[in-house]
Amino acid sequence: MIVIFTRKILAFREFFANFDDGFAQPVIQTYPYAHLKIHNPRTPLNSHRRAYRELVITSSEILTFDQLKRGDWRAKDQTWEAALRFCQQWLHGEEYFTLKTSGSTGAPKEIQVHRELMRKSAAATKKYLGLRIGCTLLCNLNTDMIAGKMMLVRAMEWKGCLFLRTPSSVISCPIREIDIDFGAVVPMQLQASMEDPDGLKTLNRIANLLVGGAPTPPSLRQKLKSLKGRVFQTFGMTETVSHIAMADLKASGPLLYKALPGVKFSQSESGKLVIKAPMAIAQTVYTNDVVELMDSTTFEWKGRADFVVNSGGVKLYPELIEEEMEPYWRKYFPHNRFFIWKTSDKLLGEALLLVTERVTTDNPDMNDFLITIGLHLPKYHIPKRILSVDTFKMTASSKINKLETLKPFHK
Repeated sequence: MIVIFTRKILAFREFFANFDDGFAQPVIQTYPYAHLKIHNPRTPLNSHRRAYRELVITSSEILTFDQLKRGDWRAKDQTWEAALRFCQQWLHGEEYFTLKTSGSTGAPKEIQVHRELMRKSAAATKKYLGLRIGCTLLCNLNTDMIAGKMMLVRAMEWKGCLFLRTPSSVISCPIREIDIDFGAVVPMQLQASMEDPDGLKTLNRIANLLVGGAPTPPSLRQKLKSLKGRVFQTFGMTETVSHIAMADLKASGPLLYKALPGVKFSQSESGKLVIKAPMAIAQTVYTNDVVELMDSTTFEWKGRADFVVNSGGVKLYPELIEEEMEPYWRKYFPHNRFFIWKTSDKLLGEALLLVTERVTTDNPDMNDFLITIGLHLPKYHIPKRILSVDTFKMTASSKINKLETLKPFHK
């Protein structure tokens, strides 16, 4: 989709008459653009019309890239001040930017990244998905983190039209009729949006949807097959400047991650993934991710090496056990979350710990749940202990922060 504007000047309120009720009410003032019309690129443009892309649309105003470069946005729009300031710096050719790690596997830190690496990342995603210049993007992510910040970069590099929305559990786009070429969510947003009528409509307007930040539960993966567009699980980190591989979530069988153009994979002797990527901040990135390597561009992810549980000499991967346990958990506790961790054990050395959010062993369904997983999971995959907490701690990028959640319980 491309955006077409006429020359007629309308009141700001009239301009937004095409937007949904969830869009912030603007003040009444003249605005130098008129009816927002959606043009299908398969239909030839009329010669008297001008294709206009290069836009960022927030909840309070519409900004051209030229306005962003000048810093010409409302002083009171504090919600997007940092994001718009980043866009201004990018358009002025700033060379280095500070990126924050999520802190889900260790202490959060800041990394200095050259713009060329971010440009390479955006170009690789565009090539992998077959996107074009002038496409439409929807961002419902935290733009302080790498995933959200790269949405800003992609919009500017692709000369696109970016809808910048406040992060929320259910995603939304202010214009109901527009088709969205590219969007990104975390699994929590995806789950909530699939269960919400308006959220589901928005998902079905996205041609290419990326899901990142955490694994997608199997039950949710099954539901995704009903969506119209393509859906990909991403793999990456701040050190690789966003994702460097994608797996088709609508495909059957295990998730196989395919490398973005120019990215190559290998494996250390201990089975950990080693990455060579033109967009990474280091020539070679050594990870703590245990994988099964199919070839130099394809792997199946097993879990984090630093999260591995060594139980009586048997190595257990909590993330994989969470995946196989999830359908049974959702059957009994559809509105509560859980994760698998490790605890010390006198006999085995380490054993599995089931950490639940507001589900205690006194819950009448807990016994049935334990019986069910005992019948369906390998005996080594059954947790030996259960810990209930009031609320899971979250990272700024909407991941469950397991380390912070468990910190109060560490001696």
